[in-house]
Amino acid sequence: QVQLVESGGGLVQPEGSLRLSCAVSGSIFSIAAMRWYRQAPGKQRELVAVITSGGGTNYADSVKGRFTISRDNANNTVYLKMNSLKPEDTAVYSCNADIRTTTQRSLLRYWGQGTQVTVSS
Repeated sequence: QVQLVESGGGLVQPEGSLRLSCAVSGSIFSIAAMRWYRQAPGKQRELVAVITSGGGTNYADSVKGRFTISRDNANNTVYLKMNSLKPEDTAVYSCNADIRTTTQRSLLRYWGQGTQVTVSS
């Protein structure tokens, strides 16, 4: 079994910062791409950032220059550092990862449960 557990969400004032973490655990053989998504009430889920196994990154235009995705391969964790937060960044943030397990060598995509980020004064 594989689990993805996010942490680090909460309430922050505009222009504040937060760092989200997503820890992957279980019978992991390897992890390929890891991603952060967000979904605000009444809106479609949006891909925020992606990082490849080699460290290549890509961002949604709405967060470029403010958010940074990174990963710790030794600890199977992906991070999202969010600076200069705006009220429109308020959403549930979820991570996913493409994973090969010790028993399933095909890449499968696993999701975390999400963490709420609220930007408000």
